Amino acid sequence: MRIGVYSDSLPKLSRRELLAWCAERGVKDIELGVGAWGPWPRPHLDIATVGDAKERDTLRGELKEFGIRLAAVNAAGNLLHPDAAKRADAQKRFRAAVDLAKAFGVKRVITMSGCPAGPGGGSLSVFPCWATSSDDERIFDWQMSEVVGPYWRETSHWLAKEAPEIMVCLELHPGVTVFSAAGFGALTPYVGRNIGLNMDPSHFWWQGIDPVTVVEEYGDRIGYAHGKDTLLYPDRIRRQGVLHFSPPSDPSKAPWHFVSVGEGHDDATWTALIKALQKAGYDDVVSIEHEDPRYDGEEGTRRSLEGLQRALKPLGAKG
Repeated sequence: MRIGVYSDSLPKLSRRELLAWCAERGVKDIELGVGAWGPWPRPHLDIATVGDAKERDTLRGELKEFGIRLAAVNAAGNLLHPDAAKRADAQKRFRAAVDLAKAFGVKRVITMSGCPAGPGGGSLSVFPCWATSSDDERIFDWQMSEVVGPYWRETSHWLAKEAPEIMVCLELHPGVTVFSAAGFGALTPYVGRNIGLNMDPSHFWWQGIDPVTVVEEYGDRIGYAHGKDTLLYPDRIRRQGVLHFSPPSDPSKAPWHFVSVGEGHDDATWTALIKALQKAGYDDVVSIEHEDPRYDGEEGTRRSLEGLQRALKPLGAKG
């Protein structure tokens, strides 16, 4: 198991500064972001030049100079956005990520399932996290059968033909249609094994899901992993629950928010999760994704690096 860094974690650094930061700390794997979701303007890869031969040669040279591997390309975004322009942009970035990964011999591209509107259409996505009334109970089934399933079936076929070495790893991220193990199970009949999972435990902890159960159920479909934690505030949850309208960006008020590795769940919990991943057959990169509102990118990423190093130590891994 190796520790990597997702480039969006360090948006204030240029690409060369990012690679130097990683090299100085012994991190040899980087995940580069090109998606519609992320810091703007993008400091590390420009979608306008990502396919340019000269730019790719420059990137190859920089990776070699700093002794860094390109572990994955991330195209986070809503590939099924109801707004046609936003959907086209997200899908363009996804295809560019696959093309870049193919050119660099990288076997993993990260994104989300996407989230369309409901049967009535509209310009806003409808997140199907409920089935408690006659108006809501069919939203997930409709999205899966009419939009999500067909899109990923077509994409799976396209990948098999155009980029057979690449697995697209979906983040099970609340806010998009496939956000849980059950949702991924509903998607599997539509796709081949080139559509897998990116294991980000932080998305499960705040929902009350033990991420180890996801590993146990779909471990053979996990193609990548993120290192990010979640801090839960029981007293606030007692009053507010875990579903809320505001983004979890205010640590003084949020019932939960993302944190650096080891600052929401102890080292033993992280060691057990990594051990479960290894047992399931995943023994590759755990890529740090910084989204802790208490720290800037460098401080939060450093803390996650130290947390992962502590978690890996009992397993005899150097990170």
